[in-house]
Amino acid sequence: MAMNIDLKNLNMSDIKDQITKLADKKTLTKIGIIVGSIVLFLIIYYAILNPMVKTRKAKLDDMNLKKQETQQFIGEINAMKAKIKKLKPQYQRYSTLFHSKAEVEGLYQTLSEYAGQNDLVITSIEKKQIKEVLKAAALAQADGKKAKKVKQTQAKSVKNIAYYLIPVDFEIDGNFIGYIKFKRALSLSQKMLNFDKESIQVVKGDSTGAIKVRGTLTIVGLPDEFF
Repeated sequence: MAMNIDLKNLNMSDIKDQITKLADKKTLTKIGIIVGSIVLFLIIYYAILNPMVKTRKAKLDDMNLKKQETQQFIGEINAMKAKIKKLKPQYQRYSTLFHSKAEVEGLYQTLSEYAGQNDLVITSIEKKQIKEVLKAAALAQADGKKAKKVKQTQAKSVKNIAYYLIPVDFEIDGNFIGYIKFKRALSLSQKMLNFDKESIQVVKGDSTGAIKVRGTLTIVGLPDEFF
């Protein structure tokens, strides 16, 4: 069936009339249902589904970010473990130079053994007050710089202490050759110690060359042994 439509004078009323002529009520109902379904879907999507999708996407992005951070953290831990593994033999080698608490407590017996092996007698030995050496001071000394002053509360913290200096006053009777051998034996013990001062006096009237030695030696202890 042919239709004659004047496009120049076409208006909405004419379009409506033409659609009504061409389509029956069932067709219009179907079109209405389709359009309504599309509108309903769009409402549900933008009102419910879209926010849910955004929320889940945000959670997924957060999970991926945390996963990356976790992997990075694990990588840093593994790198640190490798460094510790590498440094551990060095620490074990150098830490043996320091005196343990047990070695300090048994110092008299150790010195007596070295003295006895060289015909010397320790007549007096006295451990003096332990002195703390802070890490900042130790590092500054190693770099040849002057150490900065540290607050008293910080100085008492074990984590700030590099090592302890333990001065020991002693008196020894014997002969000069024996005393030299005694000092050499101590130097070969592979322990950090230093003879800070010593006074050697020859015993008058003794034809055997007897001497009396008074002095102070300082040994070094690790902080985790004396806190």
